[in-house]
Amino acid sequence: MNENSSGILKRLTEVGLKKCLGRLSNVSAGTWEILDVTAFRGTLEDAVRRHDFKNPAASAVYFDIGGFPLTAAMLFDPGEMECISKCFMGYSFPRGEVTTQAEELMLLELANIILNSVINSTLNALRKSGIPSVPAYLEGGLSRLLAGLGAGADPQKTFRIIAATLAIRSDNHTARSEVLALVPEELELELPLS
Repeated sequence: MNENSSGILKRLTEVGLKKCLGRLSNVSAGTWEILDVTAFRGTLEDAVRRHDFKNPAASAVYFDIGGFPLTAAMLFDPGEMECISKCFMGYSFPRGEVTTQAEELMLLELANIILNSVINSTLNALRKSGIPSVPAYLEGGLSRLLAGLGAGADPQKTFRIIAATLAIRSDNHTARSEVLALVPEELELELPLS
């Protein structure tokens, strides 16, 4: 895998996310920002371990792109649901012991917006088009997430992983999330190097 393509994928992700988060900040109650974007080689497990799991469970929204072995996921801490809903919708869902259907739908919509911005910038650079699968929701610890995400991304395969950490702020509350794109070598090799 080419280190130049790593820089290209990182820049594409930053550009797509900046544009998307700028629009979200303009139309939602929160402020959205990129804290970090990195590109590295690794497996699905390496990607998911970017989430700190300070809460034993994580919420994940993910999809695959039809025709490509390309997977994108966004991970959230369910304990930060009140802040996320306040930032995205303007009001907080009262937090219970389990994630409600309304919270799940909110995360599906939010992640779908953000993940599409990341994937579209990569596909545009490749001059390809693809249709994402319907976003899916998954909640659990590391092994549960790996099992669910492994349906679309081979857990043994090495990918170029693009990982972005986002901060979502409203009033005095901040939530973090991770955006992950797993790009297989065969797609990475097709990237224009300029």
